[in-house]
Amino acid sequence: GLDRGAGARAVLSWPRARRLARDADLVYLNGTVCGRLLPALRGRRTVLHVHDMVDRVPRHWSRADAVLADSEAVARRLPGLDAHVVYCPVELDVPDAPAPWPEDGAGGGPVVGFVGRLEPRKGPLDLVEAAPAIRAGVPGVRVVIVGDDPYAGDPGYVRHVKAADGVEHVPWVADGAAVMRHLDVLVAPSRQEPFGTVLAEAMAAGTPVVATRVDGLPEVVADGETGRLVSPGRPDQLAAAVLEVLGRREEMGAAARERAQRFGADAYADRVEAILRTAAAR
Repeated sequence: GLDRGAGARAVLSWPRARRLARDADLVYLNGTVCGRLLPALRGRRTVLHVHDMVDRVPRHWSRADAVLADSEAVARRLPGLDAHVVYCPVELDVPDAPAPWPEDGAGGGPVVGFVGRLEPRKGPLDLVEAAPAIRAGVPGVRVVIVGDDPYAGDPGYVRHVKAADGVEHVPWVADGAAVMRHLDVLVAPSRQEPFGTVLAEAMAAGTPVVATRVDGLPEVVADGETGRLVSPGRPDQLAAAVLEVLGRREEMGAAARERAQRFGADAYADRVEAILRTAAAR
C-alpha cells in the first residue's frame, strides 16, 4: 500500500502533471500511484496500467480511456473498467552468466531455487520448511534462496530465512533472469502475485517451475505440463511437487520454454501499441 500522505503529495503534483501533459496526444500512467494523477488530466486522453491486486477501484479510474491489467486475475479486481489483459514481458533469449553460488564439489546435484524478495508475501520460508523433505527425496540436491528484502519490511522474517540449516542464501543479484539457467526447478510459493514474471523468466530458460495456485500464477503455469501448482502455505505439497518436477525436468523444461513464447517482449509491445493507438484515436 501507499504510505500516509501519498494522496496529498499526488494532489500537489497535479499542476506539474498538467504542464507535462499539455502537448501530449496520450498520457500513459504506469501503475496505481500514477493513477492518482487522473483527476488532474481531465480532457486528456489517458491509459492506466494496473500491476497490482487492488482491493478497491477509485472512482476516478473510470476517466481513463483505456485500462491495462497484468493478468486476468488483476482484471477481475477492476469491475466496470473493461481492462485489457497484457501479460508482463520477459526476454526470451535468456542471457548467460555464471551461477551466483559456489560450485558444488560433491558432484553437482540438482539445484532447486527461489529468486525474489524475502518477504512473507513471496513465501520463501515455505521453501525453507519444505527443504528437508526435498533433500530426503533426492540426495545431493541443493536448495538455494536468491534475494533480499530491500525495503526491510520484516527483518525477523528475513533473518529466519537466511539462518535456515541446509539452505544456501545468495544476496540480491543484478540479473535474476540469468540465474534461471542454473536452476533445475524454480519455486515461487507466493501468497499473492498479480502475474509472476519470475515464473515466465524461468520458463523462457527452459526451467520448470513449482508455484502456488493464487491470483495470476495459474495463468503462467500449465499445471502438470510446465510445472506444478500447489496450495499456498503448504510446505508438504511444495516438497512433493518439487520432487515430481525434478523427476520430469527434461520433459517439463521443454514444455516450459515453448509456453514462454507467449510472454515475449515483442508480443507485449505489439499489443500495448495497438491499445495506445486506439485510445489516442478516440
